Amino acid sequence: MRHHRPWIIAATLVIVGAAAFYSSARAGDPPPTGVLPADSALWNQGLRAAGASPAEISNFEDLMRLQSPAGLDAMRERVRTPQFFVKYLRAVRQQEGNQKTPKAIFRDNMPARSCESLQNVSISNTTIESTTIDALDGSCRVTASVTHPPAADRVQVFVALPQNSWNGRFRGTGGGGFWGGTEMSLRSPVSKGYVTAATDTGHQGGSGSFALNANGRLNWQDIRNNAYLGIHDMTLVGKALTLAFYGKAPRYSYFVGTSTAGRQGLMEAQRFPDDYDGIISGTPAVSWPRMIPAAFWPQEVMYRAHNFLPKPKLERATAAAISACDGLDGVVDGVIDDPSRCTYDPQALVGTRIEESTFTEADADVVRKIWDGPRGHDGRFLWYGLARGADLSTIAGTGDTPLTGKPIDVALEYLQYFLIQNPRWDWTSLANGEYELLFNQSIEEFGAVIGSDNPDLSRFRDRGGKLILYHGLWDQLIPVQGTIDYYQQVQQKMGGARRTMQFARLFLVPGVDHGFIGAGPSPTGLMDALVSWVEDAKATERLIAELPDDNGKIIRTRPLFPYPQVAVYKGTGSTDEAANFISRAPIGKRQ
Repeated sequence: MRHHRPWIIAATLVIVGAAAFYSSARAGDPPPTGVLPADSALWNQGLRAAGASPAEISNFEDLMRLQSPAGLDAMRERVRTPQFFVKYLRAVRQQEGNQKTPKAIFRDNMPARSCESLQNVSISNTTIESTTIDALDGSCRVTASVTHPPAADRVQVFVALPQNSWNGRFRGTGGGGFWGGTEMSLRSPVSKGYVTAATDTGHQGGSGSFALNANGRLNWQDIRNNAYLGIHDMTLVGKALTLAFYGKAPRYSYFVGTSTAGRQGLMEAQRFPDDYDGIISGTPAVSWPRMIPAAFWPQEVMYRAHNFLPKPKLERATAAAISACDGLDGVVDGVIDDPSRCTYDPQALVGTRIEESTFTEADADVVRKIWDGPRGHDGRFLWYGLARGADLSTIAGTGDTPLTGKPIDVALEYLQYFLIQNPRWDWTSLANGEYELLFNQSIEEFGAVIGSDNPDLSRFRDRGGKLILYHGLWDQLIPVQGTIDYYQQVQQKMGGARRTMQFARLFLVPGVDHGFIGAGPSPTGLMDALVSWVEDAKATERLIAELPDDNGKIIRTRPLFPYPQVAVYKGTGSTDEAANFISRAPIGKRQ
């Protein structure tokens, strides 16, 4: 098994809002059975004891049906941890940020026709495959497929339409890793009254193998579908079905997602600015042709150095950086508020005994290069590394005896299927200097297709669109500096910081990872903030982040201010209360 579990965590967070750590079926794994394991009764009992609703239990069951045998084994291991289901549900609910149910826009919000009759709706290049009433939430569920003649492709679209409580809005969802999305993401938004849509963007599952056709050549139609067309198709079909079902179009449309879904949201703003009035883009996989090869960089570093670091050494380096830089903001709380100010060097660990081995000069060099990020043969900057404080073992995974590298699946498969175009390619055959050549190829070949880093958002701005970006500073998968870099480019292109703030704002979240889990509080109320900004012209001046304990009690709150402002302790009152922090310009300039 490859080291791919973290990207499925990301996909899980995006798709169903869950913080479970397990693997989904992918190329090389036995296919999912589609049935629940024998453990399901016990797991459901644990969910009920933790306060799960029937819909939340159903979502969990649906997710289990997607798991490979290896994924289910990982799940069995994970549920043994204390308070697992409490933490799981906390993450599920936190992804919605305790969102309120928006007030209905239309007085008459009942369907104008039956769910079954949507089978007869005509949409260009679209086939309505099925209509049904969901047994749990009573929504009308429609499955459709879209093609792009003359290509023989098939983009599946899943739409959920409330029968009794439509709030007058449409909401699109996305995926994670190579997942385009899944119908499991529909249940939570539809419970808030949204017509909600998802899509597989032309392929099922989380493998990158869709990039090659049966002849081993690049399947450009499926690549485009996954890059940008599938989400646009989903949006057009979802809105057409909304109009047909209720006799009126949605007044407002929103797209919400993180990771790949965050990239998909940015792509919508850039390519199809009329699709959505408001977009939430969290931990976006922006600059994909740079960011994905960058996730392979730690393996390249360790392989060239003939020095694969065990997880305890990586964890000690991260802990040492946090300890050294925690107090830079004047508050010691286990969090580096601004990692760009942390200059801790792992040289300080040299000679330290860590379990059965000693931290060496060579180890320090590896950690330093991972933090620095990919560089060319002449030291040329290629992309950003992970921030100090982020978990390094996620993309610098190692295992087996003797110790060897375990590349994260999305990076390895991108190299195999998109760049090398050989599913059987052995990454350890990578010649010295070849990594840099593949990095250059990635940008040249796929930058225009899936880059999602065009800073010109003028069409989205001019039609009144609003964008909220947010990113955990300890993201262990996608370097946060890539998002900061993109936002700075938007500022330069769109007339400066003040003008950009009128339609797009970035919030950085200290002390949390790709799934917004960590020592720091996680943001809440994002959807409410976006709706208020779009519909009431009330710009988001701050978000409140919350950190609960294992029993769900909130033990710390912090304000999050739009970039580049940071939260600074006033000097009096509890450092666990948001009211005791104010907004201030950062010290120095972020690099």
